[in-house]
Amino acid sequence: MLRLVPVAVLASLLALSSAAPRMTLAGQASAGGSGISYNREIRPILVEHCFSCHGADSGSRQADLRLDRRENAIESGAIVPADSDSSPVIDRIFSDDPEVVMPPPATKKPLSAQQKELLTQWIATGAEYEPHWSFIPPVKPSLPSVTNEAWPRNEIDRFILAGLEAAGLEPAPEADRRSLARRAALDLTGLPPDPVALEAFVADPRPDAYEAYVDALLTSPAWGEHRGRHWLDYARYADTHGIHFDNEREMWTFRQWVIQAFNDNLPFDEFTTLQLAGDLVDLGAAASRQDVLDAKIGSGFNRCNVTTNEGGVIDEEYVVLYARDRTETTATVWMGLTAGCAVCHDHKFDPFSMKDFYALSAFFNNTTQAAKDGNVKDTPPILPVPRAEDGPRFVELETTLVAAQTAVATRRKEARAVFEAFVAAATPESISAALPQDTPLVRLPATALTAGRAGVEMIGKQSELPLAEKAGLVTGPDGAPALLLEGKAAEIATAGDFEYDQPFTVGLWLRVPGIDSAYAVVARLDEPAEYRGWDLWVQGRRVAMHLAHSWPEDAFKVVAESQLPADVWTYVTLTYDGSGAAEGVRIYYDGILQPLKIENNRFQKHTIRTQAPFTIGSRTPGSPAHGVGLTDLTIHGRSFSAAEVEGFAKAGVLGRLAELPVEQRSAAAAGLYDWWLGSHDEAFGAASRRVADLAGERVAMLSRGSIAHVMNEKPGEPTAAILDRGEYDRPKGQVPADTPEVLPPFPADLPRNRLGLAEWLLRPEHPLTARVTVNRFWQEVFGTGLVRTSGDFGITGELPSHPELLDWLAVDFREHGWDVKRLFRHVVTSAAYRQSVGITPEKLAADRDNRLLSRGPRYRLDAEVIRDQALAVSGLLVRRLGGPSVKPYQPDGVWTAVAMPESNTKKYVAGSGDDLYRRSLYWFWKRSAPPTSLDIFNAPSREVCVVRRDRTNTPLQALVTLNDPQFVEAARALADAAVAHSTDDRVRLDFVSRRLLARPLAADEQALVLTTLADLAAAYRGDPAAASQLVAVGESKPVSVDAPTLAAWTMLVNELMNLDEVLCK
Repeated sequence: MLRLVPVAVLASLLALSSAAPRMTLAGQASAGGSGISYNREIRPILVEHCFSCHGADSGSRQADLRLDRRENAIESGAIVPADSDSSPVIDRIFSDDPEVVMPPPATKKPLSAQQKELLTQWIATGAEYEPHWSFIPPVKPSLPSVTNEAWPRNEIDRFILAGLEAAGLEPAPEADRRSLARRAALDLTGLPPDPVALEAFVADPRPDAYEAYVDALLTSPAWGEHRGRHWLDYARYADTHGIHFDNEREMWTFRQWVIQAFNDNLPFDEFTTLQLAGDLVDLGAAASRQDVLDAKIGSGFNRCNVTTNEGGVIDEEYVVLYARDRTETTATVWMGLTAGCAVCHDHKFDPFSMKDFYALSAFFNNTTQAAKDGNVKDTPPILPVPRAEDGPRFVELETTLVAAQTAVATRRKEARAVFEAFVAAATPESISAALPQDTPLVRLPATALTAGRAGVEMIGKQSELPLAEKAGLVTGPDGAPALLLEGKAAEIATAGDFEYDQPFTVGLWLRVPGIDSAYAVVARLDEPAEYRGWDLWVQGRRVAMHLAHSWPEDAFKVVAESQLPADVWTYVTLTYDGSGAAEGVRIYYDGILQPLKIENNRFQKHTIRTQAPFTIGSRTPGSPAHGVGLTDLTIHGRSFSAAEVEGFAKAGVLGRLAELPVEQRSAAAAGLYDWWLGSHDEAFGAASRRVADLAGERVAMLSRGSIAHVMNEKPGEPTAAILDRGEYDRPKGQVPADTPEVLPPFPADLPRNRLGLAEWLLRPEHPLTARVTVNRFWQEVFGTGLVRTSGDFGITGELPSHPELLDWLAVDFREHGWDVKRLFRHVVTSAAYRQSVGITPEKLAADRDNRLLSRGPRYRLDAEVIRDQALAVSGLLVRRLGGPSVKPYQPDGVWTAVAMPESNTKKYVAGSGDDLYRRSLYWFWKRSAPPTSLDIFNAPSREVCVVRRDRTNTPLQALVTLNDPQFVEAARALADAAVAHSTDDRVRLDFVSRRLLARPLAADEQALVLTTLADLAAAYRGDPAAASQLVAVGESKPVSVDAPTLAAWTMLVNELMNLDEVLCK
């Protein structure tokens, strides 16, 4: 039967008929024989030499020939299974004609004789292809035989040694104890070894001394911080939203959860489930409230994505983008797949279709999260998270508060008869006595308003207030005149001059136009002086208040959730309790308390007093109100209760009540019952105060605590639309949530949501999750994974350096309960890990990149580890675990250069005290301008998931470690400790070297360094001003008063901190 072959392919293949004859190896026996593995032996050859021109990429494909698929290779006639003599591809690789031979000489990738023989025998035995290796579930292989049986310490070593022996190499000698201790400490905790623990280990004669040392590191809280630091890259954690304003997001509770999970050694399967679906897990009836809360906090993994609140965005588009990001991140972190390549078309290389992608994205397309983040730090869905010490009382309060609220409801029913009696007996005198009797600090009554002037009462004293020419008059709520604001209407120099610890109440009738602009109604606030002061503000017809020492970093802002009705008079009351907290503000419309949103809560209780006058209709000098009606303005020097506020709002109704006949009063008083209960019924008041106290206690706990951004599922089955070319507005039909066809099918007994997806990822038959995870953990230790492309286990990714070892680790990890600490202990106690880093010419030639692990791991430390190491050896490091993000030293203007004027992260203000010396994973991470010194050392922006950082070597990095205040101060602090330690320079130098290098200096090293010290000392003795300037860098203060000596030691330590041995492990 004839097979049709594309003309172009046939022509190029038949051209071989005139080629020189060749010798074939088809009939010869080989070591491989029929046991040749396509994935292990053939595919690497084709990837390296053939697929670039004859693979999946249609754009670079030559002669319309594909060799990456068996059916295409056979259909084209290039390969004839079981007949290598008749296979044109074999003719081409053996040709001597440079115009015919494949690969072409121009590629400079000739095949070796062994490779040609393998290809020939493979075709002769049937040319069988295999599914891509990573899509085949791992099976735990037998341990390989090795010649040097004395070297392996555990199973890992047998796989490593087998590879070395096959390459004719020997392992390196074991590293000395000091080098090994430093390496293990940096790999397991991200910090250099504690000097006391180091010396104890070096002197420990026990045969398992190293294992005991490792066990101690694994129990350190720094373990969770270091593992968590890696995970934050994978989760794309940051402290800002990312797009447009890039405003702050209160996300640090998730970071704290991750750290604690690693410290608790939460099994990785449980960790996975909570990261992907902590909001959906059923922990059972016995689970505590804290257990449920912890599970939901874990779901914050999928709330770490970039979001926006830009006015011009289309909600539907960003909902698609958020689901896409979560899909790509999950595929990368748990499956090592480049799923994003299937957004616009089927994946060019992997068996992953557009339908696969959008079906997978459906799992993440069912959240209640809105498309816009509101430019606020706590975008729903969120949960309050009390401090750990408040947890038991917080749970107790939930029951106690409900009981107290029930008591209030009961009294409300019981007191009705007493209220009716009060109404029946009401007189003008009793009504007047029911209202607050204190004199306001400021009163602008409607009856005193005329064109161009207003009568104002200041603590009861009347005077005239000139009005701006553009201020007009309109009819107020009771027919009396009212101000019409068209910008600043008036100033009162002494009014409203409150400090942040003084309570006050502002009441006024307000009529706002039907436009959603923003303006100040009344204010004592100086805009040029960093917005110091306070105001009553309106934005989008919502009443708000600012209180600021400097905006936004030392200020709070509270906004009512509801809008004022347009062009309708509303009595607005703002009360502030003098607490210095946003939670101390209340806003009422017509006596009704409004739900509030806190948009900024960073006030640090610095003065708010300003020389700016109290202004009606604007701030000083801007933010004017236009078309706004205002009358009956009062300011009191205390915070009114809710009942008092309601009484003021209903003063008119109360005044008319006593004028009515008794039989008509009940109907007229229908809206006064709540006011009367709050102001006159003692039993109700006591019950209400009990509720208020409990609620206040709860609010205080919440203000001390934090907020968790969590996932929250909509009801119903999740679906997604397949989008033509990935465009949100070009749907091609809906698909239900499902998993890629190339992977094991989604079991019918699992819920078709994120919880089911997590369980599917963790099933034993899943080929990727365990492999990808252990590979990434291996990468965290050795600098490179067994699969170098740790984010791409697909066809374009690299093959494992040790495939059997990878599978053994994956299955062993799963069989032992996904125990992360056990895995790391197994790795770092292996003989392979313990090797010294020395290299020989033979190893440089045969294993340049150390892929065979012919020596110990050595590479430049990550950005955070470099900074944390400097802080640790200097004694400056603050080891407090967890908490909000901090702002260490950073050059001025970095945020300003990328920020919009309205952003609350437009200005970077460095912290002080402990905040300057926390570990780097606590650094406030602004996506559009990540921490500068970390960014220079290849830390990612965290805009997207990153599972493998770049590792570059640039001059800017030297400028950081030599000149950054953090590093100069650290050098000075270590120098200061050395100078205080001894008067002998040799002893001082030993003190420094044991902390920086974990070893004493050799004699020749010591002599060289002491010579440098002498030169530095002479220079600073000759320039004491420069010495004083150097030792003054940083907030911490030196102990030594001998500035020239300390400066010389500071510069010496700074030099030593920049040694390759210090910056690498």
